[in-house]
Amino acid sequence: MSKKKSTTLFEDSLAEIEQLVTQLEQGEISLEDSLKSFERGVTLTRICQKALQEAEQKVQILIEKNGTHNLESFADE
Repeated sequence: MSKKKSTTLFEDSLAEIEQLVTQLEQGEISLEDSLKSFERGVTLTRICQKALQEAEQKVQILIEKNGTHNLESFADE
């Protein structure tokens, strides 16, 4: 998948998740539609997670190519 296509897919998926969350928070859709929105959100979340994992792998490859192997966690400790 090309860089531009994966970036667009990630950004589009994230935007759609935000729209789904807004709809669900408003509470004005039926239970059936809420479940469909939730299922769609789960699918979109998986797409985003995959794109982020691919980006992380690319970063690790680039770091290893530069001879640096000291990766630090971004998480607060």
